[in-house]
Amino acid sequence: MKLLIASDIHGDFECAERLVGAYRASGADKMLLLGDILYHGPRNDLPAGYAPKKVIELLNSIKDELLCVRGNCDTEVDQMVLEFPILADYAHLELDGLSVLATHGHKFSVSAPPPLKKGDIMLGGHTHVPAVENFGNGNTYINPGSVSIPKNGSEKSYIIYENREFVFHTLGGAIYDGVSF
Repeated sequence: MKLLIASDIHGDFECAERLVGAYRASGADKMLLLGDILYHGPRNDLPAGYAPKKVIELLNSIKDELLCVRGNCDTEVDQMVLEFPILADYAHLELDGLSVLATHGHKFSVSAPPPLKKGDIMLGGHTHVPAVENFGNGNTYINPGSVSIPKNGSEKSYIIYENREFVFHTLGGAIYDGVSF
C-alpha cells in the first residue's frame, strides 16, 4: 500500500488543496491524516489560508480515500460536518510487515508511549516539526511535520510511504529525507 501521511492542516484551505494535489499526483492508495484538521488552536496564529468550510468540502470529496486520527484541536462538532471518521485516538496499521501505530501526539508520544511491541513504528504529528527518532524497545517515531503551520524553521511537509520506506516531501514538491525499514 502507498500512503500519503500528513498532519496539522488547521483549516488552511490553500495548504489542504496543495496537499490533495500532491496526494493525487503521488498515486497513493490512501491519505492518512494525523489530526488537527479544521481548527487552528489557541496557541497558533490564524493560518494565511484559513477557510475551514472549504477544507470540509475538499476533504469530504475524497472521504473514501482518508484514514484519520483525532488531534487535540479536533472535536465532536468537527465530526458533525466531516463525512469520514476523525475521532479515534489511534489507528493500528500493518504495512508490508511493519506494525505501525498512528496517533496525533498529544496523548501518546515518545515520552508517553502507548504499549508497543519491539520494533513497532509510531507515527505522530502535533509538534509541527518533522522528525525520525529511535526510542523505547527498538521503536521508531516518525513525524511528518505540518502542512500549514511548520515550526522550528521547518517547511510545510508530509510523507509518502511505500515499500517499507517513509520519504519526506515539502508541500512545494521537494524530497528532502527518508527512512527505510
